Amino acid sequence: MQRANERFVERLPLVLKRPVYAYAISAAFCGIALILRLAAQSFLPIGYPFVSFFPAVILSTFLFGLRPGIFTGILCGFLSWYFFIPSGPGGSFGGGVILALIFYTAVIGIDIALIHWMQRANFNLAVERERSRALAENRELLFHELQHRVSNNLQVVAAMLSLQRRHIDDQVAARAMDDAASRLALIGRISRALYDPAEEGQDLHAFLTRLTADVLEASGRRDIQVTVSAPPGLTLDSHVAVPLALIVAEAVSNAIEHGLPHRGGTIEVSLEDSSGALSLRIADDGDGLAPDFRIEKGNSLGLRIASALASQLSAQFGLHPRPEGGAIVRLDLPAQAR
Repeated sequence: MQRANERFVERLPLVLKRPVYAYAISAAFCGIALILRLAAQSFLPIGYPFVSFFPAVILSTFLFGLRPGIFTGILCGFLSWYFFIPSGPGGSFGGGVILALIFYTAVIGIDIALIHWMQRANFNLAVERERSRALAENRELLFHELQHRVSNNLQVVAAMLSLQRRHIDDQVAARAMDDAASRLALIGRISRALYDPAEEGQDLHAFLTRLTADVLEASGRRDIQVTVSAPPGLTLDSHVAVPLALIVAEAVSNAIEHGLPHRGGTIEVSLEDSSGALSLRIADDGDGLAPDFRIEKGNSLGLRIASALASQLSAQFGLHPRPEGGAIVRLDLPAQAR
């Protein structure tokens, strides 16, 4: 309802198909004002000849603009003088009559000028608002198109790396090429999912569920179960969601590769929101960590990437032994980092 009123006000003054209609309706306002003033003649004190004509001038100016407003002001002034202002001998005007007409002219002149200026300002504001809306739509469209192209390019680069890997005989180099291709492909899928206009503001629980399923499928393992828990309806800005998703992907991949390399097991991904601060936990029931393990001295590229992404988010990242057996990755993101 409020928006409908705003749209109506933005259209003022009304531009009718024929300008004569605006003058005709304005004359009708004057006639209604005259009838009301005649009806009130019996109980209004002497000296109020314009009391019912001011609203007619204001309404006409408000609806139809400057010129119909001036027309209404002149016509109402003539009607009030003719019917309600007594003239002196020979039709002469006294000082009081002249003062009343000057007062009437000043009041309607100020009313018409103020309404005209406000409508001009309102029109300019509506034009700027429409221009800003169009620019915002174009910017959003270009942004999503850019993200779409970046995601496609990442997928293409990943495919090229996979093709190039076929010509490499060295196992270490081939493994590095495979890891690079899979990470690029994963980044492309994450970007496409998070920046897709159809999935804007998507639920993180559903997104992380699809993400972990993709990582598990890419590993080729069927004996590992991944569960995800997150607050319903939780969404994050892209500058936080993308690094967070990459950390989850790296941690799950690390758990599959190093924690459960030769047997099945479970991996639990949990995300908690406490007064704006996020706590991410990724626990597995695998072989656990070596007694002398230090994350800063580890040789896992995935963990180094996850640590770098956590630093980008100003978050605390750690990998610790799990009391029940296995390992647990912890990421604590403060509220101000979101």
